[in-house]
Amino acid sequence: MAFEHSICMDCVADLPRLRGHDDPENKVEHVFRGRVRLAAASAFLQFNKGGMVQHMLHRLKYKGDTNLGLELGRRMAEDVMTSQRFADVDVVLAVPLHPKKEKQRGYNQSQVLVDGMLEAWPLESMQHQLLRVMHTSTQTKRGRMSRWTNVKEAFHLADQAALVGKHVLLVDDVVTTGATLEGCALALSQVPGIRISVLTCACA
Repeated sequence: MAFEHSICMDCVADLPRLRGHDDPENKVEHVFRGRVRLAAASAFLQFNKGGMVQHMLHRLKYKGDTNLGLELGRRMAEDVMTSQRFADVDVVLAVPLHPKKEKQRGYNQSQVLVDGMLEAWPLESMQHQLLRVMHTSTQTKRGRMSRWTNVKEAFHLADQAALVGKHVLLVDDVVTTGATLEGCALALSQVPGIRISVLTCACA
């Protein structure tokens, strides 16, 4: 299904792009500053409550609209792959769901975004390298400290050796407090010589 079947082309032109990939002072960078060491962090779109991006991500996450997710991923890749700060990325990893939650939903929305990205950007994907080993409760209504407590031990690496010396791009659908991505990054930071960057579809 083409993207215009999921959202009109006039709306595509109106997507609230952040365009801050080469700006080390962008709003996503500020989310993680002083919390975890990242090579770069950015987002494709601005998330506003009740806005177009929220409705699109709701369709992806809860309505099974994976075609929309694939096209969003392609557009994310096209938007960031020419950025100097992301140019030497080696590996892309989706933020994982716990297997129980992924089975209930039928897919991981962040992996759908990655699958779309890989259609435009020939990166190596290690889909099962980063594992979610704790089934944490929903993050939506938690404060920053509560979210951090909820995810700090939730992630595990299957094989650290596979990521030694790599520049890894972590991908998620939306960043709010950044606690989940921080938990992933801290798990990855155990790997010698690794560089970690973050890209999300949207930033709240």
